[in-house]
This record gives sequence, structure tokens and C-alpha cells, in this order.
Amino acid sequence: MSITQSLASSISISSSSSAFFVPTSFVPRFQNVQFPAKSIGVCKCVATPQEQETVFKTKVSRNANIGKLQAGYLFPEIARRRNAHLLKYPDAKVISLGIGDTTEPIPEVITSAMSARSHALSTREGYSGYGAEQGEKPLRTAIASTFYREFGIEDDDIFVSDGAKCDISRLQVVFGSDVTMAVQDPSYPAYVDSSVIMGQTGQFQKDVEKYANIEYMRCTPENGFFPDLSSISRTDIIFFCSPNNPTGSAATREQLTQLVKFAKDNGSIIVYDTAYALYMSEDNPRTIFEIPGAKEVAIETSSFSKYAGFTGVRLGWTVVPKQLLFSDGSPVAKDFNRIVSTCFNGASNIAQAGALACLSPEGLKAMHEVIGFYKENTEIIVETFNSLGFKVYGGKNAPYVWVHFPGRSSWDVFSEILEKTHVVTTPGSGFGPGGEGFIRVSAFGHRENVLEACRRFKQLYQ
Repeated sequence: MSITQSLASSISISSSSSAFFVPTSFVPRFQNVQFPAKSIGVCKCVATPQEQETVFKTKVSRNANIGKLQAGYLFPEIARRRNAHLLKYPDAKVISLGIGDTTEPIPEVITSAMSARSHALSTREGYSGYGAEQGEKPLRTAIASTFYREFGIEDDDIFVSDGAKCDISRLQVVFGSDVTMAVQDPSYPAYVDSSVIMGQTGQFQKDVEKYANIEYMRCTPENGFFPDLSSISRTDIIFFCSPNNPTGSAATREQLTQLVKFAKDNGSIIVYDTAYALYMSEDNPRTIFEIPGAKEVAIETSSFSKYAGFTGVRLGWTVVPKQLLFSDGSPVAKDFNRIVSTCFNGASNIAQAGALACLSPEGLKAMHEVIGFYKENTEIIVETFNSLGFKVYGGKNAPYVWVHFPGRSSWDVFSEILEKTHVVTTPGSGFGPGGEGFIRVSAFGHRENVLEACRRFKQLYQ
């Protein structure tokens, strides 16, 4: 037995005990034992340079257009800052009124239909695999009859999808890189970012916070958040959202008539986003196709996300009328159909069952009740900021409140509110240079959270 083994057997020590490392008065009984001398070599520690790590690189060039994008996409960046705030204040109750994500449960009449379709998939009779890329015919028919009955839109003009945001990018693929585009300023950032990625723009110009080759249609309180079309240059594509995200404003019939005429005079195509049309309180058009001649110049995209709580379920649609033609006379719908058939295998059949239930009499009633709840939240937020003396816009026709902080940086206001109230909002400049000096407050939230957030706003700014 070696001396170390003998020592180990003579002393009972737990290797997991910290007592092993503290001084002790214990004297081993073999302290006077003599051991033969043994020559000991000198051990030298020599630092050797670490081999340089070589990283394998392919010969594939990066898409230079993606390199033009500034920072991250707006909402992931907000999430990153929220997470950093939680690390700093782990015990804080953070309330999110930033990203437009719904919070209330999906009505049971809708989830029951999805559940039934899901269970049917486990039977021979109810199983279905791939469906039509354009969507199931009963749903396309229901969308046409519910939203477009009086406006000449037929079921085969409708393409069902996994959401309006996805269709915006598919439309950009249809248009290609050689088109010019205009966008409301401020506006939903996906329009601009998808245009940059497609190569339709120049470089980002930091001095004006704009991309070259995009026509930014400034929308301000002074012009009622509708651009002065007489000052706008001609572009091939015009992205337009009403009710607008982020300002909450809705275009009037007269304004949309001007927009359609502007597009016709210029030979442009309008991509009209109506994701919030059912929130409309005033007598404004809920679809661009209420305007005579719109079918010849407009595409419309919409979604069940903010109506039925489908932000996670994913179901939307896009209308491409047969009358809409490219300059060579070919139908835009034909090319969009090709892109959809190539890039998409169709929306989930379970989600489509839910969407069909949304459009039943009971489903429409349930959706309007949920929308009514969020509109009440909006009123609470509007009243709060009005009482604090702020200029407040939106709130009537959309679930967003657009609050003005003149002379201040939007990101600074965002940071101040987050730091001092633990409430997440959205900086207006994230929607374009026209949003600088504003923040967007979302009405999507549980009622108790909205009330608590408003109490904190009052505490901060009263």
C-alpha cells in the first residue's frame, strides 16, 4: 500500500466537506518515518502560444441588401431591451404595452371549431393532407361574402395565408427589385425592411434617417396623418395602411378617392393593409374596394390576428383582383398565385377551420366583443394621457394611442418610461423618421395591467 493510500485509510475525510480545507491540529502518527531520498526533477511551466483558430468560410457572397438594414427589426429590439431591464430589476412587474400582441382568450366558438377539425384528423374520414395553396374554398367564399359582397370581389380573388406580414414579403417577391416604392411615414416597419431586402432601395442615410430611393409620405398631425399627394413623387408601389399602424388614424372616403386617383394617374399599384378595419368607429371605408376604380390599382391584405386573437394561430388573406394588370397586360394575380404555389403549402387546415368559425354569426359576434374590450382599453389610455396634458392621437379607429413628446427622442422616452414605470411602449422613430418625438402605446393587454400601467404613467408625469 502506498503512503497516500495508507494516509487515506487512517483518516476519515469527506471529499465534499469544506472542513478538509481548514487548519487542523491533527498530527499523523507516522511523522517520524524515514523515506529514502529520491531525486526530484524541476518542473517548468512554459506558456505556449495558442494556435490561431481558423474559421472555415464558404465562397458564397452575403446578400448585400441585408447589410443595409439598420440594427435589428423593431420589435425584437424592444424585446431585447425589455429582457435587459428584467435582468437589472428581476423583481419588477413589467407590463408590456409595446408590441401589438393580443392577450385575451380566443372565443370558444372559434376554438371549438379548431378542436373538432384537429380531432377529425385522427380519423380516416376526417383526415386531410395538403390543401389548396390559395386556401380552402368555403373559407375564401366566406371572406368574400363577409367583407366584399357589395364590391365585386369574388372568392378566387382571395388568397388565404399564414398572415398579412408574410403576404407583404410574398408581394415584394412578385414586384422584384426593379420597382420604386412609397410608404407612409410613420408606418409599419415590415414595408420598408422587405423593400430593402429585395434591393429596391439605396443605402441608409443617417443624416435624414431614411433609405435612398424610397418615397417617404410624411403623415403628421398637421395634415391629419394623410400625406399631401401633390408633393409626392411617382412610384410603382404605394404601401398604405388604414386604420394606420402606428398613428391609429383612418383615411376618409374622400382621402382614399384621392389616393386611388393618384395611383391611376401614375400607373401605380397600392398595397392596402386593413389589419385593423374592424376597429373602425367612424364612417370611414373598411376596404379600399369601396372606392370606385380601386380594383384596377389596388391589392388588399388583412388578418384575423387582431380580430380573433390569431397572432399565434396565424391566418390572414390577400385580395388580388382580376382587373389589376401589369404594364404588359398580364394579371398580377397570376404571378402572385405562382409565388404562393412555389413558396407556400397553404395555411393550416386547423387554422382555416377556426377562421371559418370566425365568420359565422356567432363568431362575428364573439370577435366584436373582443374588439370592444380592446377599444375600452384604448379609451382608458387616451383619457390618461389627455389628463396629463399630452397631445394624443389615434385610439378611435385602432387599438393604438400615439402620444406626442415634442422635442424629445422617442428612444429616450421609451427608456425613461421603462426605467421609471417598468412599462414597455414602442418608440415612434422605429416606424420611420416621421415618428420621432412620439411613442405608441398598445391597448392589447389585460384590463388590470392597463389600469396599473396608467396609474404608473400618472405617477411619472403628473
